[in-house]
Amino acid sequence: MVFTLHRYIFRELFRVFVLATAALTLMLSVGLLVPTIQEFGVSPGQIIHLLGYFLPITLTFVLPMSALFSASLVYGRFAADRELDACRASGISMGTLIYPGLMLAIFVAIANLILSFHVAPAFVHRSARETQANAEHILFRNIQKKGSYTIPQNPNRLYADRSIPEKNLLEGVVIVNLAKRELVTAEEANVWIETRDTYNKATIVAENAYRFTDTAWTYLGHYKDIQEFPSLLADEIQFQNIEQLKQIQADKMNFFPIREQVLQARAQLAIEMLARDFNIYMQQTESPFQLEDESRIYYLRAPGCGVNSDRANTLILRGPIQLVQVDKHGSGVTVKYTSEKGSIALESEAENLRLEINLENPSWERPGVRPGKAVGKFANNIRFPKQFSPVLSIDKTMEVIQDETEMSALAINPSGRLKGLLEKIPEELAEVDNEIYAEIHSRLVLGLGCIALILTGIALGIQSRGGHMLSAFGASAIPGGLLVVFILSGKNMTKNPSTEAIVGVSVMWIGLAVLLILTLWIYRKLLRT
Repeated sequence: MVFTLHRYIFRELFRVFVLATAALTLMLSVGLLVPTIQEFGVSPGQIIHLLGYFLPITLTFVLPMSALFSASLVYGRFAADRELDACRASGISMGTLIYPGLMLAIFVAIANLILSFHVAPAFVHRSARETQANAEHILFRNIQKKGSYTIPQNPNRLYADRSIPEKNLLEGVVIVNLAKRELVTAEEANVWIETRDTYNKATIVAENAYRFTDTAWTYLGHYKDIQEFPSLLADEIQFQNIEQLKQIQADKMNFFPIREQVLQARAQLAIEMLARDFNIYMQQTESPFQLEDESRIYYLRAPGCGVNSDRANTLILRGPIQLVQVDKHGSGVTVKYTSEKGSIALESEAENLRLEINLENPSWERPGVRPGKAVGKFANNIRFPKQFSPVLSIDKTMEVIQDETEMSALAINPSGRLKGLLEKIPEELAEVDNEIYAEIHSRLVLGLGCIALILTGIALGIQSRGGHMLSAFGASAIPGGLLVVFILSGKNMTKNPSTEAIVGVSVMWIGLAVLLILTLWIYRKLLRT
């Protein structure tokens, strides 16, 4: 008889639970997809794939609410129809009647823990890979549809008259860089997007390119820009599974925001190390400072240089400046430039450092040609000097910027910008550790809290006999909201540098303890009536 009763109650619970889960999941999944569709312009076919990838994320939040709804509704109807009174009159204990609801609560708690720690993060990363695999398609689709596209967290916005996806080709190209207040134009440009495990890389290559700034324009010829950008969907601590969280704890460079901070500090450190060596070299010898790219060698002379305080990764050259450009594949001097104003800057903060030299209104001389004066001289894609490679490798840079002794050994006087970046990295590292700590505990608290929450819904559903059963669901959702407030408050407290992480985690577990006490009080009151 008891088995038949359990099967009857559980069948009703399961039916309402499945229907509620299906309805809520569909609504929330569509809501989560809207920002992705707006930002990345995915195609209808990709929307269907992404909908499937988002299901585990929404289920993490939907399952507890669906179980709470079904528990309060089914047990409320069970009590309202006097079936509960009949069972109690037959000698069946309250614990026996609640057993099916308890099994549902335990099932939801286990499912929630598995989803939050393993399944949902795995599907988020699959959706990211799906989107990244079509990153080039998304780019060319937006060019065709809107005429422009901005790569995520990239300073460049691409405009083009025509796109040819099968050739990775854009025609009638304008590349606007708002950060540098400049634009580059070219008849054609090739674009490639390379996806990696922890970050992505976009490469733009154009020929016969022109560069325009506020004050001048320059013929670039060959133009190449390489920018790194984060994973499109999965670059958050909350979207990492337990194994990935452990990997990030072991090596913070596996987390793109940290990698980005380190690359910024590395770029500024590199340019200031270059300034140090350039000034020492110019003071100790009369020979020019040598730089080169794939096809040319540059011999640079200047009294010295200083760090540009208004622009990142840039050195201001002191005049008079002399730049001799020699063709590697020819013989002799190709052209000599002289100018009073100029700068050396990093093209980007990507792992492969490249320099650009910019001279303002230079005079030029070339053998066999009458001297002249140009609006500007711009040379880009210049290799960073090899002598800095041991210090500026990614792994070594991480050690250097965290060790004051290593920094002192470099014998540079850090600029205010570099000091700010170096001071920010330890804070970011500590914040990531706290986020991971808080994320693990928040998932545990939410998963275990499902049991107390659903049991509360059962008790309130029984107490609402004769009344509106949906009011029991509304009342039982209040403790759930209270638990969420404790979890969010605890997570926010761990992000506060002035608060110990253990304090925020304690707040989460206090929220669970409060919910358990409330559940016990409700059942004590229920058993007395």
